[in-house]
Amino acid sequence: MKKLRFGIVGTGTIAHRFATAIKNVEEAELVAVASRTKENAEKFGEEFDIPVRFDSYEKMAQSDVIDAAYIAVPHSGHITCSCLMMNNKKHVLCEKPMAVNKREAEEMFACAKKNNVFLMEAMWARLVPGTIKMLELVKEGVLGDILAVEGKFCYTMDEDEMDHHVFKIENGGGSLLDVGVYGLNFASWYLGKDVEKINAQASLYNGTDSHTAVLVKYKNSSIADISSATLLRKPNEGFVYGSKGYAYLPRFYAPQEIKLQFNNGESETISVPYRGNGFEEQISHVCKCVSEGLTSSPVITPEQTLYITEQMDEIRNIIGIEYPQDKTVDIR
Repeated sequence: MKKLRFGIVGTGTIAHRFATAIKNVEEAELVAVASRTKENAEKFGEEFDIPVRFDSYEKMAQSDVIDAAYIAVPHSGHITCSCLMMNNKKHVLCEKPMAVNKREAEEMFACAKKNNVFLMEAMWARLVPGTIKMLELVKEGVLGDILAVEGKFCYTMDEDEMDHHVFKIENGGGSLLDVGVYGLNFASWYLGKDVEKINAQASLYNGTDSHTAVLVKYKNSSIADISSATLLRKPNEGFVYGSKGYAYLPRFYAPQEIKLQFNNGESETISVPYRGNGFEEQISHVCKCVSEGLTSSPVITPEQTLYITEQMDEIRNIIGIEYPQDKTVDIR
């Protein structure tokens, strides 16, 4: 079986997680890494035994050693790096959020179509066993009609990390795009897309949203309560509430355990562990899609990515967050 040859663009924390996961995926192999500096590329390459190390993204894009690229740079660089790779006929798995606004996301999908290559947002949580199982339970009516969901993904950075790109407006910083994107996807998985109204409030730091609370009201009267933060720690947990009971999901967006509590007093706990660190399933999914000649995922669809990105644009408008990219027209 021919393996899909991946190259990683970027050498940060998320790139480390991808490099660890791909070792557990038979259909793929990590053959290259690209950084803006030779030192970082060499260091990352040594750590993960990657044979080819590039000191520029352009060199990787123009090479013939990779079939696909995983984009692991800050949000603001996603469109440039992704289109660079796709214009050189490389498939792309781009870290979430795929783009800082809907316009950029539309340009990226147009670039994939023009080059007849695969492009998917790395919303890995949609593909893990816990999410798949929870969706099956909802479809089977185990919880009855779904009336509400809650999801909190809130962390706090250390004092020596305050120069991180999550606090930089020019990098598409803020909690909404960094982790609120999980909550919004989570809500759409179980409540759909028929939204009536969105309300939001946010606390700001350095021009970015450091704590955002979002209420999404649906036309069927169900409600999603989503919060995200970069300077506030809350329990990373979620709930799916139905007419027959509710599900409690530790690490809600990608649970490894589902705790069901029914209105009649009965309860059940379901174990749904990852294969490794949770990224393996999305890598396997990309390999399968590419092998079938697809240019987009039938699960993490372009329509889903565009819908959530547009929703984040609307929320940013409500809380008063504008990125430099919102004013820039960059036709690719």
